[in-house]
Amino acid sequence: MPIVPVAELKNYAGKELGCSEWLTIDQDRINLFAEATGDFQFIHVDPVKAAQTPFGSTIAHGFLSLSLIPKLMEDLLLVPEGLKMVVNYGLDSVRFIQPVKVNSRVRLSVKMAEIIEKKPGQWLLKATATLEIEGSEKPAYVAESLSLCFV
Repeated sequence: MPIVPVAELKNYAGKELGCSEWLTIDQDRINLFAEATGDFQFIHVDPVKAAQTPFGSTIAHGFLSLSLIPKLMEDLLLVPEGLKMVVNYGLDSVRFIQPVKVNSRVRLSVKMAEIIEKKPGQWLLKATATLEIEGSEKPAYVAESLSLCFV
């Protein structure tokens, strides 16, 4: 995580922060997410039935891929100097563009969209997070992720 003096935070609006490492989305991860959420739709957990769909295999839950934002973004997101804590503040928008098939490798590309001082010592960082799928021109999704930093 790049540590940035608070006075320079706004200079990062509109800048690319880079890409995360690649992560393989295997069936074990998909199954664990199904167990955690109770979403056992066959397209996620039944390889035989899922093979008969237009996808040809199981696919990750959309919310599984979305839930990877904090982990994949952790080395990319700006850290204001003197940071006490950062919390997930939500999402402004999400568009799922295509599914993540089992055993695909994904990575997160991050661009800092906006940086707003909400009140003294609180900074809202809005980042455009794009989940890329290795070998695909289209991403899995594009989301506007919000983080609230306390300094």
